[in-house]
Amino acid sequence: MPRFDAREALRLSMRELPVYEALEDPVAIAAQYGVPAERVVKLDGNENPYGPSPRAIEALRGDYAPHRYVDPTQARLREAIAGRLGVGAESVVAGAGSDEIIDLLSRLFVSEGDRVVVATPTFGMYAFDASLSGADLVDVPRAADWSLDAESLIEAAHGAKAVFLPSPNNPTGNAVPAGLVDRLLASGALVVIDEAYIEFSHAESLAGRAASDASLVVLRTFSKWGGLAGLRLGYGVMAPGTADLLLRAKQPYNVSAAAEAAALATLQDTEALDERACRIAGDRDRLAERLEALGWVYPWPSEANFLLCGLALGTGLEVRDELRRRGIFVRYFTAPRLADHVRISIGTPEQNDRVVEAMRGIGEALASAVAGSGSGSGKEAAK
Repeated sequence: MPRFDAREALRLSMRELPVYEALEDPVAIAAQYGVPAERVVKLDGNENPYGPSPRAIEALRGDYAPHRYVDPTQARLREAIAGRLGVGAESVVAGAGSDEIIDLLSRLFVSEGDRVVVATPTFGMYAFDASLSGADLVDVPRAADWSLDAESLIEAAHGAKAVFLPSPNNPTGNAVPAGLVDRLLASGALVVIDEAYIEFSHAESLAGRAASDASLVVLRTFSKWGGLAGLRLGYGVMAPGTADLLLRAKQPYNVSAAAEAAALATLQDTEALDERACRIAGDRDRLAERLEALGWVYPWPSEANFLLCGLALGTGLEVRDELRRRGIFVRYFTAPRLADHVRISIGTPEQNDRVVEAMRGIGEALASAVAGSGSGSGKEAAK
C-alpha cells in the first residue's frame, strides 16, 4: 500500500502558493558582508527605530504571568484598544499581528473561486492568504505615479468577495482617497483598509466607521507606531457581528501574555508614542529632501515611516548590496516594476545621516562607472 505523500495530499488550491518575500535574517546578512553587528543600521522592515515605549519595556520586565494562559476573550486588551479609538470593545479583535486578522478574514469569508482584489505593488500577505483559500486573485495595478486606478478598481470590486488596500500603501507610501472607499463599499465586496502606518500620516482613520459598517474592516498594528514588531500584535476594527465571528474562529490563546502586557502598557503611553511618530514623519520629509538633492535618488511622496526611492543609477539590487557592504540594510523587491527602487525605513537622525553619506558615495561610484564605460550619463530617472 502506498505511503502518505504530503505533496499529493495537498488541496489543489494550495499546490502553487505564492512565495511571501519575508525579511532576511540580519545576523546572517551582517556575517555575509563582514559587518560588525554594532555597525548595522537596520532599515528594511519599517520598524520603529526608537523601540517600545518606556512603559511597555517596564511591563515586559515582569508585569505579566508567562506560566498562565491569557484571557481568550481578550477583554482587557479589546477594551483598552477601543478606548484609544473611540469605538466599542465589541468591534475589536486582536491577533498575532494584523497578519492573523487578514488570515482569519480570508478563511472565514473567501471560498475557492471567489475573487479577491488587490492593487500592486502592495503588501504581499493579501495575495498569500487569498491563495491559501483558493481565491481568484484580481490585480488592478497602480498607475506610474503609484496612484490607484479608481475606475478599474471599482469595476473589479463588483462581484468580488473582498478588496484589500493599505492606507498608506506599502511600499509606495500613499493613502487611499476617502471618496474611493465610499464607492468601493457600494460594490457589495468586503473592503479591508489596512492602516498599519496611519499614525505617520495626515489621513483620517476609518476605524470609527468600520465599527458600524459591516462592509468595512480596518486593520491596525502595534508593530510600527508602538515599536512592538517582534511581539506580533495587531488588531481589526469591524462591525460587532463580524468581530464575533472572528473571535469564535481564532485560536483561543492567539495573543501571548507578553504581547498583551506590552500592548496594555503602550496604550497608557500614547502621548509619547504620538510624539515619536511626528518626529519620524518629520525626519522622513527631511531625509527625502536630502536624498533628492543627491541628483540620482528620487523619493516618492510618503505618508508612512519609509521612503520608496527610484534610482537613476544602478539597479535596486545593486544599490541594496552596496548599502549592505556599508552596514545599512534596506529593502529590495523582486517585482519588475520595482527593479529600479529601494525602500528605506526611517531611522534615527544619526542613522539617516549614514544613509545619505552612503548613497552619496554609491552615486559617485556608479556615475564613475557609467562615465568609464562611455555609455552616457546613466539611465532615465525612475520617477
